Amino acid sequence: MFGGFGLYFLFVLPPFLLGLWAQWRVKSNFNKYSRVRTVREMTGAQVARAMLDAEGLYNVKVEESRGYLSDHYDPRSKTLRLSPEVYRTPSVAAAGIAAHEMGHALQDAKRYVPLVARSALVPAVQFGSSIGTWMLFGGLLLQGFLQFQFGFYIAVVGLALFAMTAVFALVTLPVEFDASSRAKKLLASHGILYNEELKGVDRVLDAAALTYIAAAIQALMTVAYYALILFGGRRD
Repeated sequence: MFGGFGLYFLFVLPPFLLGLWAQWRVKSNFNKYSRVRTVREMTGAQVARAMLDAEGLYNVKVEESRGYLSDHYDPRSKTLRLSPEVYRTPSVAAAGIAAHEMGHALQDAKRYVPLVARSALVPAVQFGSSIGTWMLFGGLLLQGFLQFQFGFYIAVVGLALFAMTAVFALVTLPVEFDASSRAKKLLASHGILYNEELKGVDRVLDAAALTYIAAAIQALMTVAYYALILFGGRRD
């Protein structure tokens, strides 16, 4: 029923559109709650530092990074890097994002299993997303145009390596959900934010979580598409 391009769009377009919608929600909620100042007037940097110290993570540094929403935690240097709009701003959105990144630092300190697994997957994902892709398409080329049957097995290995990107995306989900859950609980338990402010944090972090869901769906659907191309045409 569907041609090559039609089949591709059937698999890839819906999660792609979901991703665009998720990104729009992130920006929309971030912009909205960046204008809502917190009662305690704590910047994102102050929120992160206060929560880190409260949990005994004195060795984790808090630095300002460059770029819009470039916030992340670097487990190698034990550094929490916050974008300027989070680092410097005493807003509900800044507090929520800073607390979320602090949640990753807490996961690292407690050796949270999904985080450890995700870190261990990084080399395999880097290898699989590059070499795996070449092997997949190279194998398909050898099989389809040169009638070299061994090309099928090369493509299978390439697909398996490329599928590591989907595994990584799936493992990322509990890591991000747990960091947000920790952030919401600690913001409340340490008295940094109050009821209405916490509702704003919910909206900001829930929108961010949707981007990871969309990425996981997109990765899975891409792997499924290539698997269909690879195995669907075989009759032997």
